[in-house]
Amino acid sequence: MSSYEEQKRMMYFSLAAALILLAAKVTAAVVTGSSAIYSDAAESVVHFLAVCFAVWALHLAHKPADETHHFGHDKVAFLSAGFEGAMISAAALLIFYEAIRQIIFGVEIQNIGFGVAVTAAAAGINLVLGLSLVALGKRSGSPLLRANGMHVLTDVWSSAAVLVALGLYQFTDWKLWDPIAAMLAALNILRVGYKLIRESLGGLLDETNPKEEKRIRDLLDSEVKKHGLSYHNFRYRHSGRTHWVEFHLVFEDSLTVGEAHEAATLIEASVADLLNPDGRVISHLEPKSAENCREKWEER
Repeated sequence: MSSYEEQKRMMYFSLAAALILLAAKVTAAVVTGSSAIYSDAAESVVHFLAVCFAVWALHLAHKPADETHHFGHDKVAFLSAGFEGAMISAAALLIFYEAIRQIIFGVEIQNIGFGVAVTAAAAGINLVLGLSLVALGKRSGSPLLRANGMHVLTDVWSSAAVLVALGLYQFTDWKLWDPIAAMLAALNILRVGYKLIRESLGGLLDETNPKEEKRIRDLLDSEVKKHGLSYHNFRYRHSGRTHWVEFHLVFEDSLTVGEAHEAATLIEASVADLLNPDGRVISHLEPKSAENCREKWEER
């Protein structure tokens, strides 16, 4: 199965799970009247909408480059991650509002056993699904899948807070455990939302990845030295699944352009292999005697 097919299958499974769990949590919230379960259900509404957007974004991100998008559509994955972060942050604020309202006006919780059963089952399903999405996102280099997985895992934390709140309420009969747990869950959701938005902006603005850049530079240093060349003006960025590398190769005047080009092709291939299967490497050849031209280029 191709990486895209695997990602698509996982996202459709995530969408189906989100819809089923949403229905279950809304039912549990209505039946129990629990603020914590309501917060869990509210987050699930947002999650379902975010997954719908992510499924569309995954399809668009894998469209090939065309006449109006020369570098492809990969960056929509970062847009999707940012959208998901914004959505769950909005859900967290809604949860805060509802929890404060219930602290002020009070609430009667009932049918706790049903609420616990639904919440525990949802937490188990989301834990497996979230870890699978994050793992696949890291393996495939997809910020979209990783964001969706992190969102699913916030659901697990929300559900855990619900279970703790309902357990404490049952043993102590203190009703404020319920909205307090909801607010704690909302704080964690806000933290994850901020992280997703931050990573999304970094990707959209071509923020460097020091660890990945060092890996590429180490190989490039070795390859350039092997061919008796040097390089400068190194630039690296990634647009989701595709890695773009650019650099200027400086060759001795004694080499012909053909010989320098042959060496450049071998160096480009080595770097592309390191980033396989989605590495794009571009080099610019410069004779050593063109130092003045190089200085003017760097001053731009």
